[in-house]
Amino acid sequence: MSTAFLEGIRILDLTNVLAGPFCCHQLAHLGADVIKVEVPGSGDLARQLGADPDLNRVNMGISFLAQNTGKRSITVNLKSPEGKSLFRKLVASADVLVENFRPGVMDRLGVGYNALVEERQNLIYCAISGFGQDGPLRDLPAYDQIIQGMSGVMSITGGHKNAPYRVGYPMADTIGGLTAAFAISAALSKAPEERGCFIDVSMLEAVMSTMGWVVSNYLVAGKEPAPMGNDNITASPSGTFNTGDGLLNIAANKQEQFEAVCEVIGRPDLIGDPRFADRQARLNNRAVLVEELEAALASDTAAAWRRSLNKAGVPAGRVLSVQQALSHPQIADRGLVSKFENVPGVGRDVEVAGAGFKIDGRAPRTGFPAPQLGEHTRAILSELDYTPEEIDALKQEKAT
Repeated sequence: MSTAFLEGIRILDLTNVLAGPFCCHQLAHLGADVIKVEVPGSGDLARQLGADPDLNRVNMGISFLAQNTGKRSITVNLKSPEGKSLFRKLVASADVLVENFRPGVMDRLGVGYNALVEERQNLIYCAISGFGQDGPLRDLPAYDQIIQGMSGVMSITGGHKNAPYRVGYPMADTIGGLTAAFAISAALSKAPEERGCFIDVSMLEAVMSTMGWVVSNYLVAGKEPAPMGNDNITASPSGTFNTGDGLLNIAANKQEQFEAVCEVIGRPDLIGDPRFADRQARLNNRAVLVEELEAALASDTAAAWRRSLNKAGVPAGRVLSVQQALSHPQIADRGLVSKFENVPGVGRDVEVAGAGFKIDGRAPRTGFPAPQLGEHTRAILSELDYTPEEIDALKQEKAT
């Protein structure tokens, strides 16, 4: 069965950096024709971001390569009358538009939702912003770290001594993008004549909606969330433990799992210890229990303990580096990473992470690498019935 569920769907990606590009990247994996609409000369800011300065200088930064495979690029100057006219024709051919400008920017350019539905009545218009399209903070800029801080995520990340800490990757941007992709997919499930809608994604709200247990513990039980480092708020022993060589995560959340841990490490006496007799007792005496367990775990490596605990039915896993995770057979064998050979504008092979799921045993793929700035401008304009002479004229008028 094909994984191209969105084949025949055209999506205009007017977004920059991460939240919007990640959203459209997910949809590209499902077969959508994603057209990246970029500013002439500069394009997506992510083209200048990443760990390779040489690629940044040629507008093919690694940050861009990672989130834009399977997309075509057209440059359009939305500040010129000719560019606006061209853009309206592009919208008339599209099913979805995604943008992550500050609220009001598209309206000021004359190409906001109310203007564009004149061209495409059933257009799905998705606006991703830091705080949403209304409310007292709507006009403020918001990057990932700002949202991490304002959502409460940083306040509960880290330990008692070093919190607040930011999560080590742009999780707010990523969650915002996933939320947008989910909402767009739901809108696309409607009959074509019923699809038209305005989707307002607030990154702040998207992040807070993923904090269900934390938020509900406060709203329902009045318990103020606190940073707990690598410990699990609901169970013990459940967290990160030192071994004789490396760190090991153990999640013994059930009574039988705790008892299995004790048996595996050679400390069955802990099972009957009144300090650890039930879930609440173990939570109350977490620090003492950790000492007892780590003393036993010091006799072998994290890898060895992981195997023994898993064999006994206890969830456990080593704490790996990114490099170790990527090279692990579980990742390498499932097709998460896609390789594109001799990528134009890059001059070498490029590997990027894919969608993160399989459909009927197949990992969705995008068919081509991230595009050079404006790489597909002529082809897309031809699809809109512009003649070669008209395409040249648009270039001359600086509309593209």
